[in-house]
Amino acid sequence: MSDSTARRPLRADARRNYERILAAAQEAFAAHGAGASLEEIARHAGVGSATLHRHFPSRRSLLEVVFHDRVEALCARAQERAEESEPGAALFSWLGDFNAYAAASRGLAASLLHDGRDTDLLQQNDSCKMMITNAAGELLHAAQQAGAVRPGVHAEDLLTLVSAISLATEHHDDGRAGRLLDIAIDGIRPHRHHRAATNREAP
Repeated sequence: MSDSTARRPLRADARRNYERILAAAQEAFAAHGAGASLEEIARHAGVGSATLHRHFPSRRSLLEVVFHDRVEALCARAQERAEESEPGAALFSWLGDFNAYAAASRGLAASLLHDGRDTDLLQQNDSCKMMITNAAGELLHAAQQAGAVRPGVHAEDLLTLVSAISLATEHHDDGRAGRLLDIAIDGIRPHRHHRAATNREAP
């Protein structure tokens, strides 16, 4: 949470306004990038511009919270996947969640880079990166312990693969990202092709 909202607890009505603003900002930034109109965000949240600026004094402060909240939701989803499914399925499902997150965040990141404003946000998300890496690492470790993922795969490898898929399919809305993710997941399973070849050679 940004300094603007962390200084003191919010009253119930202020908290509701904060949440409405943040929800509207999530949608606006996803649809229009970092340059989305703050006035439109306030209008869709059902508040005045003054209320928005009381919670978020600058566009940057709002962007920081949007980035951080997206990461927190993604990491919470990792925990949910671990509780819902066996380790391999939990990891593979969460990689799909991360694929969707990367696709949505890529548009915002591209907008930041294109506009040349607040681009250092992309360089100052070490804490967010660590949160995602830790979430991926816990799921990966459990999957490897269960024999669902081959040894030698690292959490950073998986995050790099998914990020690369997102970048490569940024302008394709034809399910390509999901297909490429399936191929990547198939590649981290434990020596499937080696076992198949061994079985074919057996008398």
